[in-house]
Amino acid sequence: MTTDVTEPDPFDAIVDAPFDSALSERYLVYALSTITARSLPDLRDGLKPVHRRLLWAMRQLKLDPSQAFKKSARVVGDVIGKYHPHGDASVYDAMVRLAQDFSLRYPLVEGQGNFGNIDGDNAAAYRYTEARLTKTAIQLMAGLDEGTVDFHPTYNGEEEEPEIFPGLFPNLLGNGATGIAVGMATSIPSHNVAEVIDATLLLIDNPHVEHVQLMEVFKGPDFATGGVVVDSAAAISAAYETGKGAFRVRGRFSTGREADGSWEESGIERLGGGQWQLVISEIPYMLAKGKLIEQVAQAIADKKLPILEDIRDESDEQIRLVFVPKSRNVDPELLKESLFKLTDLESRFSLNLNVLDSKRTPGVLGIKLLLQEWVIAQIDILLRRSQHRLEKIANRLELLGGYIIAYLNLDRIIEIIRTEDEPKPVMMAEFQLTDRQAEAILNMRLRSLRKLEEMELRRERDDLLAEQDELQKLLDSPARQRTRLKRDLANLRKDYAEDTALGRRRTTIAEAAPTVEFSMDAMIEKAPVTVILSAKGWIRGASGHEPLDKEFKFKEGDGPAFAVHAQTTDKLLVACDNGRFYTLGADKLPSARGFGEPIRTMMDIDAEAQVVALLVYRPKAQLLLASNQGRGFAAEADELLAETRKGRGVMTTKPGVKLTVVREIPGEHDHVAVVGDNRKLVLFSLEELPVLAKGQGVTLQRYRDGGLADAITLKLEEGLSWRMGGESGRTRTESDMRLWKVARGAAGRLPPTGFPRDNKF
Repeated sequence: MTTDVTEPDPFDAIVDAPFDSALSERYLVYALSTITARSLPDLRDGLKPVHRRLLWAMRQLKLDPSQAFKKSARVVGDVIGKYHPHGDASVYDAMVRLAQDFSLRYPLVEGQGNFGNIDGDNAAAYRYTEARLTKTAIQLMAGLDEGTVDFHPTYNGEEEEPEIFPGLFPNLLGNGATGIAVGMATSIPSHNVAEVIDATLLLIDNPHVEHVQLMEVFKGPDFATGGVVVDSAAAISAAYETGKGAFRVRGRFSTGREADGSWEESGIERLGGGQWQLVISEIPYMLAKGKLIEQVAQAIADKKLPILEDIRDESDEQIRLVFVPKSRNVDPELLKESLFKLTDLESRFSLNLNVLDSKRTPGVLGIKLLLQEWVIAQIDILLRRSQHRLEKIANRLELLGGYIIAYLNLDRIIEIIRTEDEPKPVMMAEFQLTDRQAEAILNMRLRSLRKLEEMELRRERDDLLAEQDELQKLLDSPARQRTRLKRDLANLRKDYAEDTALGRRRTTIAEAAPTVEFSMDAMIEKAPVTVILSAKGWIRGASGHEPLDKEFKFKEGDGPAFAVHAQTTDKLLVACDNGRFYTLGADKLPSARGFGEPIRTMMDIDAEAQVVALLVYRPKAQLLLASNQGRGFAAEADELLAETRKGRGVMTTKPGVKLTVVREIPGEHDHVAVVGDNRKLVLFSLEELPVLAKGQGVTLQRYRDGGLADAITLKLEEGLSWRMGGESGRTRTESDMRLWKVARGAAGRLPPTGFPRDNKF
């Protein structure tokens, strides 16, 4: 007879709950596990679980610095098999980082084989590389066998692993940490261990020490790759006070170390013939050298760095990047500033001292509170170690007491053992021995019965009693605990002192001068150029300063209009008769090998408008502007610069009115001379001419018929000069101009004898 076994209905297990609360409960569990068991470091040993399990597995494999290397695959296999059931790639990546001296300030793993490089190349696969622990890692794990920390079962309950590492090495600040959890992150730079210990000693001596005093010894970050932190001491101090902030880290321009160990700071390497190049010896932390070279090459290709010719990588174990300038006239400081601005040669490293405290609670701590918590944790470890040692001493003293009784009554003990079937209870009753003492006596070897052994036992007991007394005093006295911690820290400091290769500070903290704001124009190489604009509007730039009266070649039917001397760093002002001004960079001119290009392809000039002036822009200069109707004003050259192709409207014109005169006003000139089509000349003081940014201007001269022919400024005491006709090229000067000097807006009178018939100055 068969009975039907009914399976439970799976729908009976469904719980009717609101979706949002069910989701939030589950997400909260995930978030908490990410925060406490994955992404944030523990304040006490500065490690995340994956790193702790890696080092623990390596310790179990006995990979001490004195032992041989073992394959990385062995380590990764043990870690993911026994302690950390996650992906092998992530575990190996974590291990590789612990071995890279450009990632960790004080590496915890010593690698053999290809463990990647600062160029950004990856490590070889774990079947090819080998590893063992460093001395620093051993110091971090010191005391694990001395009852200093709790152990908990691994994920499958087969093994045990420590909750934290009890060593005195200040790994949290020494090596730093970065991590992104859920809703929070941590970002801690590495620091100089000697400075961390000095600040801790200061805090132990005076728990009420001011933050400012701490920062005098705890100077700031000390990155594995060196570099320069260019923030002010006040900004760095403020960041550490709150536990949140950021640092500007720059690469180091330097050609190497001096004899005294300091850096040569200019980075300028002099070559023959006045040539030079810039050399970089350190780059910012976490920046791959290959990426930096790509950025610079891209900036050169995009013409964002026109003052840089090339970048060369001449690195071996020591970084050496060479920057070749376009010419020796380039300003080295401008080149440095532009590299900082356009590439990651200056980058930001954020500070967020978000860690798990001894209760596994995340929190952002200032440096003083963080060090205080660490000192409390270390004293707790010291007490646990002392208590553990006391228990060991008590156990040993108990056995020693039994041994000494046995020696004092040796013949009787031997007799009991030889004659009694159950000697243990007889011995315990006769000599008041404990069970452990009797068992130990029965397990003694015959060779231990020599006379010498008794003396050694008594000496050992006396030593243990003295040690027991010292430990008891230590447990009872907080002052002794602090003194002991200070002594241990001072001993540790010797391995990381300033004069050791590992302990020497790598990152310089030096506030940078205020950043020089530079435009792309500052990067143009300065060179002379002759600007030629034809009557039909074709413009070109001939290198060098050609004679302006030279016969330049033009297209058929075209001819000369304007020619000026300039530098490639200059800006050109182009004025049109519709009152608009346009700006053109002298470095952007087409070559003079051909006829140039139409100026209208470079700027949006109206089809009917004609160019009336081409001038080189001079900062703070003033220009005289006048229209054919006899109105005008002075304009500041700085107000005439236009940022766009559309130009800038300056003189307001209407039908029949055109801008005809644009002339620079030299600083020593004090009067304005205006001549009309009617050949009347008027002279008035420059003070009567208003300085406007825009408008029609004021009446310069009054006409019954015709309009303005020309206008100019002059110095009254030097008089008015004009060129004579003919080939003589002589100049005529009328020194006494008082006859023509009137108020602005007058009709004027006929000019001096010999004044040009075309009414042009």
